[in-house]
Amino acid sequence: MTKHQTVERGTAKIRGGVATDERHDSAHKHVTGEAVYIDDMAEPIGTLHAYLGLSEVAHGTIRSVDLSAVRAAPGVVAVLTADDVPGVNNVSPTGRDEEPIFARDTVLFMGQPIFAAVAETREQARRACRLAKVEYDALPAVIDVVEAGETPRLVTDPLTLQRGDAAHAIAAAPRRLAGTMRVGGQDHFYLEGQIALAMPGEDGDMQVFSSTQHPSETQHMVAHALGVSSHAVTVDVRRMGGGFGGKETQANLFAAVAAVAARLTGRAVKVRPDRDDDMIATGKRHDFLIDYAVGFDDEGNIRGVDFTYAARCGFSADLSGAVTDRALFHCDNAYYWPAAKAVSAPIFTNTVSNTAFRGFGGPQGMLGAERVIEEVAFATGRDPLEIRRKNFYGGEGRNVTPYHQTVEDNVVERIVAELEADCDYARRRAEIAAFNRDSPVIRRGLALTPVKFGISFTATHFNQAGALVHVYTDGSVHLNHGGTEMGQGLYVKVAQVVAEEFQIDIDRVKITATTTGKVPNTSATAASSGSDLNGMAAQAAARTIKQRLIDFAAEFYELPREQIVFLPNRVRLGNQELPFEEVVKQAYVARVQLSATGFYKTPKIHWDRDAGRGHPFYYFAYGAAAAEVAVDTLTGESMVERVDILHETGRSLNRAIDIGQIEGGFVQGMGWLTTEELWWDDKGRLRTHAPSTYKIPLASDRPKVFNVALADWSEAHEPTVHRSKAVGEPPFMLAMSVLHALSDAVASVADHRICPRLDTPATPERVLMAIERLRAEAAAG
Repeated sequence: MTKHQTVERGTAKIRGGVATDERHDSAHKHVTGEAVYIDDMAEPIGTLHAYLGLSEVAHGTIRSVDLSAVRAAPGVVAVLTADDVPGVNNVSPTGRDEEPIFARDTVLFMGQPIFAAVAETREQARRACRLAKVEYDALPAVIDVVEAGETPRLVTDPLTLQRGDAAHAIAAAPRRLAGTMRVGGQDHFYLEGQIALAMPGEDGDMQVFSSTQHPSETQHMVAHALGVSSHAVTVDVRRMGGGFGGKETQANLFAAVAAVAARLTGRAVKVRPDRDDDMIATGKRHDFLIDYAVGFDDEGNIRGVDFTYAARCGFSADLSGAVTDRALFHCDNAYYWPAAKAVSAPIFTNTVSNTAFRGFGGPQGMLGAERVIEEVAFATGRDPLEIRRKNFYGGEGRNVTPYHQTVEDNVVERIVAELEADCDYARRRAEIAAFNRDSPVIRRGLALTPVKFGISFTATHFNQAGALVHVYTDGSVHLNHGGTEMGQGLYVKVAQVVAEEFQIDIDRVKITATTTGKVPNTSATAASSGSDLNGMAAQAAARTIKQRLIDFAAEFYELPREQIVFLPNRVRLGNQELPFEEVVKQAYVARVQLSATGFYKTPKIHWDRDAGRGHPFYYFAYGAAAAEVAVDTLTGESMVERVDILHETGRSLNRAIDIGQIEGGFVQGMGWLTTEELWWDDKGRLRTHAPSTYKIPLASDRPKVFNVALADWSEAHEPTVHRSKAVGEPPFMLAMSVLHALSDAVASVADHRICPRLDTPATPERVLMAIERLRAEAAAG
């Protein structure tokens, strides 16, 4: 190497290190169709297909089941019922209640699996299921939380958060009000539906390819169903076509059915439901009924709040306890309540068991907080943004949450102030007011809302991760960890972390499928913690190998360790430089171990649920959005004209990925709050179970002007991986700005004297009814 070459290389940087806009590792495959999902995999010779037979009543005892026609149907090889499960007929993630693979004597919701047909083709299995004859004795069903009565049955223990005396604070406040808000649920509508492919092996082994966010839990559930130990089951996940929480626990049923069928037949078995049956048989975001009371003064300073969050949880606990807990954790959003009480009510209903969904109860909790802010703003005749500002968390004396965690990293005021200036909020608000005065039909609305979202699993033991890193003698690196890829860019972010540690180009780091056979006992890829946990674990593994290389080089070259420096694709050894792979080869010859595991557990977090206090979150992520909408007051239809977002992701690992997550999360949140409506009839039948009736946002629904910026000054308060922050869930809640902009537009028909109290989703029908109600109240008053 010449001196000139050394200088040139000395100024180079690695490609794809941390803080570079590296593209998603599979982006080009997604758009060309080359990305291999489970249904794209070449099926082993003799693969069978299973399909579920679902119940047709919401609650009843099974009087008789005649499956003779199913067994006799063309192509059918086997029919599975609860009697065919060799192990435990239960996929409850908590293990504290029953969530049967197949119902035996009683059905608890319409769409509950009773049997499965296994046939040579999927179409044969699907058609065979229609031939079953099941007779029921119908029992009374509770479909909605309102029907549950004053003493409802709960699926898990409720939680109470309390700081100060809320009842006294509200009673002593100069002004008081109370109300109720309905918050709708949401279907995950992942592009790739639920699917599993199970392949039996020798000695009772089972390999399962599953579209799951939680491979270790799926492994355990399959093992329990088969009656074997976990070491006999391997679960592999290369990628999912979307998850959003809907594959955290819901994938377990399909994996268990495929595995039981594979064990019974001795052949590979695939399970893939239609979209309709997928929507009918799998859990969704919880819908809530929120009761609130607030005490405040004439200036809009809130003195005390009291919330009850009642959730439709379905027939079993699933993750409802943790979801309703997190709703309470976010009943403050970004606001300091001097006195607060919040109670959860996880209510049993004869509907599918609801589950995790992006935000995990946090969005519903925040909507309660924002409704209170809006109520106080209308009651005092002030701009809601002014009321928000007055009640933000602050310094000492105004920085303790209802669950007694001190907020140490508060940047909400700076975020909001910068966004307010950047989006020209004051000028536009005046212009909108003038427009509305002269517009008889179209009304515009504007709102700016903040987000403060806690990052960590609230179940403390889930805040851990493992990784495995191999360095081969040619300098290439094999990376595996417990996180799963569902399109969010986790794989490329963790690869960037490893590339940065070794100072090698990212194309030298091989991203490999998540598998329980390499990294055991993993946590779900959820709670926005994928990069935080797995990035730190992978970094730890890489640093272990790097330290071994440094120790070797120090001894081999007789150099102080500080003179051994990893530079882009090479290593400086005193006054010479060698390519990375040369140092690796030398270490191998010297019998240095070039493989390592890494482990990380989130520090500082703890939670005492019985006491309702602790430090459940490692840190908070902050953001704000300003939305402008236009509403047709004759039809209730609306359009999002403009959205401005400022969000902080700490020192971003990958700005391109983070901005994509913010944009996607916002649009998904907008769909939840405006168009996506889940509707069960009085018999417990889900009527919105396909794209024809369930409306997710289209490309044409995105804001006409969509400005997204990252706070370039942001840095994680805690020592996270490269001081970055989570980005998966927090942006979802930025869409609250659209709901409140709609409310602002609706309120204009009554000169902003009456709070619209818009429930969600704010469909055109609900918006129109609110407009008519406000006009009637204004005329009467």
